[in-house]
Amino acid sequence: MTETTPQVHEEILAYYARGEEDARLRPGGASAGRLEYWRTQDVLRRLLPAAPARVLDVGGGSGVHAEWLAQDGYDVELVDPVPLHVHQAARLPGVRARSGDARSLPADDSAYDVVLMLGPLYHLLERDDRVRALAEARRVVRPGGLVVAATINRYAELHDLLCKELYFTEEHRERTDEVLADGRHPHHEEGFFTLAHFARPNQVTAEFTDARLTVDGQYGVEGVAWLMGGVEDWLDDPERRESVLAACRHIESEPTLLGASGHLLTVGGRPKR
Repeated sequence: MTETTPQVHEEILAYYARGEEDARLRPGGASAGRLEYWRTQDVLRRLLPAAPARVLDVGGGSGVHAEWLAQDGYDVELVDPVPLHVHQAARLPGVRARSGDARSLPADDSAYDVVLMLGPLYHLLERDDRVRALAEARRVVRPGGLVVAATINRYAELHDLLCKELYFTEEHRERTDEVLADGRHPHHEEGFFTLAHFARPNQVTAEFTDARLTVDGQYGVEGVAWLMGGVEDWLDDPERRESVLAACRHIESEPTLLGASGHLLTVGGRPKR
């Protein structure tokens, strides 16, 4: 097990130090991240082994997902490079949290049944770093264990800004179009987002393969529902929310629609041999 100081761009640390990530995903809030929350939970609950499996939540932020995993009976440890996130997550019942870098995890070999990477690949701008992080996940998960990684799709900002009518502004349109070329998202002082990598689905599977992980499936998190006006209001009604989730399930692994989702979950693992 190695202990290293996380190496994170200052812009990324400053962005998350504002403390907005926790509220973005929380159910019951007003943020557009709630569909992402419900759908991530929906997919994971179908994929994870039974509790009390050991789960390492890498880049788990303030513990939004670690919290419900612990409530479900999982043995949850969270690692994140942002001090505020570690502090927030450490206060959650059943969650152990500490500082760490996805590329050099403070964990023993084969120590976990599941490794979740629901954020780190967003902010590793270089391919070598992303493969290194995935290889670390392979190292710390047991043979036959599960690795789930989230990525932001290449066209997410294009769709988002068009829906919000910001794409009609020349400055925003030019910035957005530049991201489409190589997936490199710049830091924006006005707060849209920070330094990030937006990936195509097939790029993620190639990086899994290079890290010697299997690829067992890909799941569009929000599908196309996130592009529909009023979807966040629908989530407040439990019956309507279940209908939205059911609709997303129908197309979650349809190859022709994977890239339309805002976020993508790629699922694989460490081979048994």
